Amino acid sequence: MTESTQSSADDRDADVAQLSYEQAREELVAVVSQLEAGGASLEQSLALWERGEALAARCEAWLEGARQRLEAARAQNDADA
Repeated sequence: MTESTQSSADDRDADVAQLSYEQAREELVAVVSQLEAGGASLEQSLALWERGEALAARCEAWLEGARQRLEAARAQNDADA
């Protein structure tokens, strides 16, 4: 990957890291719809795919964080009981 391409990918990742779960999910749905519709060039399709992967990872991170918070709350509740 060239330096400018890497910088662009880093910027996209930073952008995704700022999204809420709902924002990331909505954008992921839009990306999947675009890919399913077809008609994009190979380069565009690859960029969409990469964006989709980053968005999916962001959603997964949000869900994992929520799971951990629930487990901590349950453990605290059990300890208090």
